[in-house]
Parts: sequence; C-alpha cells; structure tokens
Amino acid sequence: MESVQAIKQRFGIIGNTPALNRAIEKAIQVAPTDISVLVTGESGVGKESIPKIIHQLSHRKHNKYIAVNCGAIPEGTIDSELFGHEKGAFTGATQTRSGYFEVADGGTIFLDEVGELPLTTQVRLLRVLENGEFIKVGSSKVQKTNVRIVAATNVNMFEAIEKEKFREDLYYRLSTVEIHLPPLRERQDDIHLLFRKFASDFALKYKMPTIKLTDNAIQLLLKYRWSGNIRQLRNIAEQLSVLEQNRTITADVLRSYLPTTASTNLPAVIKTTKSESDFSSEREILYKVLFDMKSDLNDLKKLTMELMKSGNIKEVEKDHEHLIQKIYGEDDNDDTVYEESLEETEVLSISEHASNHEVPENVQDKYHFAEEIEEEETLSLQDKELELIKKSLERHNGKRKLAAAELGISERTLYRKIKQYDL
Repeated sequence: MESVQAIKQRFGIIGNTPALNRAIEKAIQVAPTDISVLVTGESGVGKESIPKIIHQLSHRKHNKYIAVNCGAIPEGTIDSELFGHEKGAFTGATQTRSGYFEVADGGTIFLDEVGELPLTTQVRLLRVLENGEFIKVGSSKVQKTNVRIVAATNVNMFEAIEKEKFREDLYYRLSTVEIHLPPLRERQDDIHLLFRKFASDFALKYKMPTIKLTDNAIQLLLKYRWSGNIRQLRNIAEQLSVLEQNRTITADVLRSYLPTTASTNLPAVIKTTKSESDFSSEREILYKVLFDMKSDLNDLKKLTMELMKSGNIKEVEKDHEHLIQKIYGEDDNDDTVYEESLEETEVLSISEHASNHEVPENVQDKYHFAEEIEEEETLSLQDKELELIKKSLERHNGKRKLAAAELGISERTLYRKIKQYDL
C-alpha cells in the first residue's frame, strides 16, 4: 500500500493538514474494495482528486474511468446520458446510444454534484447500486453492469433530504464510506504553500519571473476567507502573474485583487433565532393591545348601560361624545358605525327585558312583524321538506337508500325524518 506522501506526489496534491491527510488515508484504504464512496466538501476544495486516487489504486485501474458532472447535464437528457437510449425513444433519437454505465462496465464512474440529480434519475441510480441493473430509455430490456460509483457533492445532503430533493435511501447507499475534504480556510499552513506552487507554475507557463509576496501580503493571504477555496486562490495567483509588472506583491496590491464580500477569515454571523429581548418586546406589544381592547370594552359597556337607563339616544350621544369617538374613531363612517352599534344595543336591551318578561310596548310594535315572518318561513320550510321527501320516496318506490342519495342526505337522517313526519 502506497504512503500518503507518495500519493500526494503522484497526484499533485499539496498540503499537510491533518484533515487532508486523513481524507487521503481513507481513500487509500477503501480503494481495493468495491464500496461506494461519497466525497463531501465545499466547491473548489479539489474533490475530483479523491475518485482518481480510488480508481488508480483499485483492481479496476485498467478499465474506464468516467467523470460525469450531474449539474451540467439538462434534466431531460440525463437519463439518456447515464443509461443510454433506444432509437426512436424520443425526438432526435435517430440511433441507439450506449450510456455511461454501459460504457464504463468494469470500471469507475465519478458522479460529481450528485445532489443535483432529478428524483426520477435517483430511482434509476438506486437500482444500479443495489443490483447492478439498468434499463435504457425507450427499452424494456434489463441490462447488467459492474461499475464502481464514487459520488461527490457540495450541498448539505441532510437539508436536501428534509426538503425532499434527495432520496434518503440513495444517500445511505452512496455514502457507505464518506470522505470529507476541509475548506481552504481550515488549512492555514497550506495557503501560502499552494500560492507559491501556483505562482511557480504560471511563471513557467507564461515565461516570466515568479511573483513573490511581502510579509504583509502573506498575512492578508492567510486572513482572507477564500469562499472559492483552492480554485479561487489559483485564479488570484494567475491574475497577479499576468497583470502585475512589479513581481513583488504588497498587501495593497493583493487587496485590490480580492473581492471585498469576504475579506477576512471570520465566520459569518447569521441571526437564526430570536433573542429574549425580541420575545420580550413582542409580549409588551401584545399586552398593550389586550389592555386597549379591555378599556374599549369597558367603555362600550358603560355606554350601553347609560343608554339602557335613559332610553334617550340623543342625550347619551351628547353626554358621552368623547367615549363614542374613542371607541369608533373619527372616520367618515362614524355615524353609520355608531347607528349600527345603537341598533345592536337596543336589541340587547330588548333581549334582557324579554328574559324578565318585560318587553316595552314601543319596542314590541317595532319587532313583532319580523317574528311573524320568521315563524311563517320556518313552517314553509318544513312543508317543503316534507313534500320533497314524499316525492323522492314515491319516485324510488320507497327505497330509502336511493331517496337519500337524491336528496343529498344520509340514509340515517332520512330515516329520522320519516319517523319525525310519521310517513
């Protein structure tokens, strides 16, 4: 088994961070097996190196190695790319095509950005992982393949599972062994080393002297957050190598090339939960609203009692004008609201008198007509209901189930109505 240092030299991996060494060790240990591997880490940390190590150290190294960027293939064609298609399977399928799983039989497939796979493709992939079977698009024939799958993702898989964007069973099938690569900001000792390597490479490529950083520039380099990780560091080194005439780079010059959105290596503070003071202020507002409502309700009770005692609406309105304005405000619709309130108050007073069997004569004259109409309508509805039930039963020869369905009621309700009307 090759050492970690030998693997770094062979695959051009720079750095000596313990987390990086541990990731390479796991890749070396898992390579001789056929276990599925999931490589996790932020974008730009160099996840593509791990599947290459696994393939080259496995018994499949003489067979094909295919890297597939799942996020770069349109959703409508990804099934065809991975599993192939038959001629005429869809518009433009002029001939039969072999997919990656058929071409890479006996080798290794690296599925980069596997978290971007559509759910329908995830189902097909799960079947390949479980029993090595797949079906071409437009075909009914089951084919077998012997492929080692190494996947990589920069998304939080548990969040994707929770949002139902990724199948939980597929995640656990892919991540039999999970290898995590640390972000560049957690590899402080490797940042300057990587920059010097990139600067040397670009000096050789563009045939110009190698750029060097001052001490202040090195400190700035180490403090920067590097949200784009190694890819971003490489781009900065290339820009400085090509654009700067002076080959000694100061902190001010370096700062001009660094985006200001992530200027330091400090964690971003995101307020995800409400503080105790926030809840306290919300409680105070809620209590104030409740107390105001209680005060308005007491004022309304006072106004109602005055109206019931005096019986003179105009007098109450004059004596308690400030209360009326406080309760109903000063909108254009104040008169209407107030009149409606007085009507409700009058009805309330009627109901209270009625409970004591003392209905005033003037009020009785005003409302007895509405009571008579209501009684007539109730009787009329009962007659209509009885008539409809009779007709429905006659139409269906006394079959309650059919009659109930026609009337839109349950058979039990119909039976109760029959007993009620003595039909």
